[in-house]
Amino acid sequence: MSAASKILQIPLIVTEQYPRGLGSTANEIPIDHAAHLEAKTKFSMMTPGVTAKLEELQTKSVVLYGIEAHVCVLQTCLDLLEHNFDVHVLADGVSSMNFPEADIALKRMALCGAHIVSSESVVFQLTNDSKHPDFPAIRDLVKEHQQAARQNRLLFKDANL
Repeated sequence: MSAASKILQIPLIVTEQYPRGLGSTANEIPIDHAAHLEAKTKFSMMTPGVTAKLEELQTKSVVLYGIEAHVCVLQTCLDLLEHNFDVHVLADGVSSMNFPEADIALKRMALCGAHIVSSESVVFQLTNDSKHPDFPAIRDLVKEHQQAARQNRLLFKDANL
């Protein structure tokens, strides 16, 4: 989704939970185009800096993904919902070290009003039409993501592949 945000020129806001102790965002996730990047110790990413950036951008709808689903993502989702944002949580864009926690957190977020979606669904909704000028790049990104998902089987945990 980070790569899609770059292609589609959608502002990316990134927070990192205590990067000095836990490490920064993995190099495989492109964040060089982030409109806002902030280290934090608060579990929710709704810091004063992020809140100000969302206001500046006049954001109404958020696509949320990251780790840990049951801590940082969940608390961010609840804070966003409390502030009347339309929240779309990427089911294939969250995880937890303790695997069952992610599913529990996704169910809670849905019960609280978040939309639980897939990254593929979101990028095609954002382009809306195969005639969109960025569609070829998005199509290639989706193909790349599908291949990677099949290799590690994270998205296809219930499929017989």
